[in-house]
Amino acid sequence: MSASARTRRTRWVAGSAVTLALLFAGAATVASARGDAAPAQPRTPAAGSADAGFARDMAVHHQQAVEMSFIVRDVTRDEEVRRLAYDIANTQANQRGMLLGWLDLWELPKTAPDGQGPMSWMPDAHAGHDMAGMDGMSGMEGMDHDGALMPGMATRTELDALREARGEKAEILFLRLMTDHHKGGVAMARGCAERCAVPAEKRLAEGMVAAQRSELDLMADMLTARGAEPRS
Repeated sequence: MSASARTRRTRWVAGSAVTLALLFAGAATVASARGDAAPAQPRTPAAGSADAGFARDMAVHHQQAVEMSFIVRDVTRDEEVRRLAYDIANTQANQRGMLLGWLDLWELPKTAPDGQGPMSWMPDAHAGHDMAGMDGMSGMEGMDHDGALMPGMATRTELDALREARGEKAEILFLRLMTDHHKGGVAMARGCAERCAVPAEKRLAEGMVAAQRSELDLMADMLTARGAEPRS
């Protein structure tokens, strides 16, 4: 694929992913404002529910994606990578604000209840059942290691390496780290789509799956163009 063709694909895929994510987010916001919830279920989730757990954990997960996007923006001049990083940062910052806003609306803490750690709302994920076979994820390996609290999150060591890298080396490392990050995010969002009780949140999670899978395809192409491939 030529550089110009890749640039057009980057613009189209990234723009489509942002548009799709924002459409789902907008629908979720409207539904939330209307109190759109299943009649047989409470409007306010419990602190230990999948709805609250996903909102807390995905807010943290998204924050790291925003951080990585700002890091790579400052260490490369490649417009294709910088454009992708901008789109990821913009989309995930907006979604993070929505997730934290729901927690405020539900009057729930932004930290897990006592005795519950990250991903406790997906208990079978600890045994690897939910992550296995999901876009290359292989269980919860690496969780709580060097700052990687949830599936796909980069470690502190990896973030430091990204800060120190420059040029194409930084681009490849960013694309690999963000590929892992998106795979973990897709697995978590699918978990919410299956477990969450609030329809608006389920729709937002489904939108995350669609948008991040689209960006995964794009990042695979971008890695190939740089003579590299994802780590897993």
